[in-house]
Formats: sequence, C-alpha cells, structure tokens
Amino acid sequence: MRRTAARAGAGPVVEAPAPGPVAGPEQTAAPAPAPAPAPVSVPQQLRTEFPFELPRGYVDGSGTVHRDGVMRLATARDELIPLRDVRVQENPAYLSVVLLGRVITSLGTLAMVHDGVVENMFASDLAFLQDFYRQVNAEGHTRAAVECPHCSEPFEVELGGSRLGES
Repeated sequence: MRRTAARAGAGPVVEAPAPGPVAGPEQTAAPAPAPAPAPVSVPQQLRTEFPFELPRGYVDGSGTVHRDGVMRLATARDELIPLRDVRVQENPAYLSVVLLGRVITSLGTLAMVHDGVVENMFASDLAFLQDFYRQVNAEGHTRAAVECPHCSEPFEVELGGSRLGES
C-alpha cells in the first residue's frame, strides 16, 4: 500500500493499492518499511552569561580576593554609551575599563561591579577580561563563511574589529 499526497483542504489521506502482483494464498506480501521519523527541531537557547575565573583576582579594600565572576553579552548600548564618557574621549584606552564595568555582572562577593573596580584590577586580570570579552561577544558574529570565486573552496573571513569595543 502506498499513500497518496494530501493537498491542503482535500480531506484525509487515502490508502491506494501498490502497483505489482497481488499476493495469493501461498504468497504473503512483505510489510512496507515504516518511514523514518522526521527530525525534531529543538529551539536553541541563547546563552547570555558566561562564568570566568580571574588569573590573580581583584583585591577589595578589606583585602578579600575575588576571582570568580560572570560576564554577560554586550549590547550595542554597552558599546556606545562609553564613547560619550569624558575619560574615554580624553584617553581611548579607557574604553575597555568602562565597557567591562558595564558587562561584568558579578565578581566574588562584591555587591556591585563598576568601572572603578575594573580600574583597580591587576593588568593581567584586565588583559584576561579583554580577551574573554572578545571571545564571548564575537562568537559566531564576526566570521562569515565564504567561497573562493576561482576554486569554489569554502573558507571563513574575519569581519569584526580587532580592539575591544570595536565590532
């Protein structure tokens, strides 16, 4: 037996006899294999927060070292607002400090993380966070799959900027 395709609004699917010889009493037709189930598409959750551990750790005023933190994905607003900051306008290198202060949502037991906290981190921790920011925010967004027009070989090209806050 085979199924005939149902058209929209045409009613139920009708079984039609399969072409070929009809099985007699001594012949039994082999059952047709069941069609493979269609793959189920599961919606993918967007991951927006990423845990990290600082190489050295931020030391607060009481001497407590804070190493474990969480960084969220940056928004366009996160990258635009620091450009209006006077400190960034006077010294563009300060952009990463202000930007990291906006996207780090937690650090150890600190009640709040802001640019003043980032400003007082060790240089190695700041470098780590700048690299981590690039990894988190560039994932799947700054590379494009292309094909060579001459040999048709596929490859990827980098489209994003090279500095923190330059995407």
